[in-house]
Amino acid sequence: MLKTLAVANYRSINKLVIPLGRLNLITGPNGSGKSNLYRALRLLAETAQGGVVNALAREGGLDSTFWAGPENISRRMRNGEVPVEASVRQSPKRLRLGFAGDDFSYAIALGLPMPLPDHVTYFSLDPEIKKECIWSGPFYRPASLLVDRDGPMIRARVGRGWEVLAQHTPNFDSLFDQVGSLRTSPEVLQLREFIRRWRFYDHFRSDADAPVRQPQLGTRTPVLHHDGRDLAAALQTIREIGDPEALQAAISDAFPGATLNIAPLQGGRFAIEFYQEGLLRPLSAAELSDGTLRYLLLVAALLTPRPPTLMVLNEPETSLHPDLLPALARLIIRASEQCQVWVVSHARRLISALQQDPECNCIVLEKNFGQTGMVGQRMLDEPAWYWPD
Repeated sequence: MLKTLAVANYRSINKLVIPLGRLNLITGPNGSGKSNLYRALRLLAETAQGGVVNALAREGGLDSTFWAGPENISRRMRNGEVPVEASVRQSPKRLRLGFAGDDFSYAIALGLPMPLPDHVTYFSLDPEIKKECIWSGPFYRPASLLVDRDGPMIRARVGRGWEVLAQHTPNFDSLFDQVGSLRTSPEVLQLREFIRRWRFYDHFRSDADAPVRQPQLGTRTPVLHHDGRDLAAALQTIREIGDPEALQAAISDAFPGATLNIAPLQGGRFAIEFYQEGLLRPLSAAELSDGTLRYLLLVAALLTPRPPTLMVLNEPETSLHPDLLPALARLIIRASEQCQVWVVSHARRLISALQQDPECNCIVLEKNFGQTGMVGQRMLDEPAWYWPD
């Protein structure tokens, strides 16, 4: 489980270190930085998928995503005695992301390449991975460092010494892409698989042309696709190898008297049949409202027979009627008993229902002088976190 998330110099986040629990609720007013914190977590996930540099490029590159304010905001700036203005930068320009876990922790730093007079390239604005570290325990210190990547060289601790694993690592590849073996660096393998099992649900399609509204070829589906296209197969998988009682309870909780059936069609395709009280025939996925369909998608994601290490839901209340939000909150709380859950929301009814769980870690964001911060968090309230040099 993630214990701490640390972000520096990413969009509106100048420096932010937040504590995490089993169930995490991220909220705050519009423009406070909720989406930026969510995007930072997605960038961290890309390190184990081989796409962190490309993901930054899709966001506009390092210059576009880098913190746009001054390196440090002085007390006089905060008091309004002097205007907020740029100063000579004292440290290298680095976008930093990291987390502390139960067993291992990880940090990555990205920056622009050094210009070389005899080297001509069209990729001078491509960010480079400058530093990556894996250490044991929640706090970084030199003695706890297990794997260290400094530029192109990656080394791993062996006994009291170090073994070089790679000397010419491409500056756009994470160490997760280049090294990892049971003999020399088992922590790389374990951490890579841990990150790869994170799941993000933020783009369920429910428009008229969405694949989920049409019968789809059915194969056993313990993990719902991120856009929900295999919903019928995922629901049938829950009925066969998951918790069918919890599935029916979740539907009855939101739609009293309703039942769900998955009908096999010719050619191996599956179709959703949704029976509602008072109707003479079931409704197909094509006939369901956006809210009803989206609720079924969330049910399939949260009742997965194969829980991830981390499940992230970005504004799950979209298209849902407020009366459905308490039922959704109960589903989320149930899922948090099987895996770590992260919810980004500004729906008051969902927030209130989630906060009924004593394990809910509510993080309220705010923005001061353009930078995102956590409401009520002072310097001594931050989790202990040290960036590797």
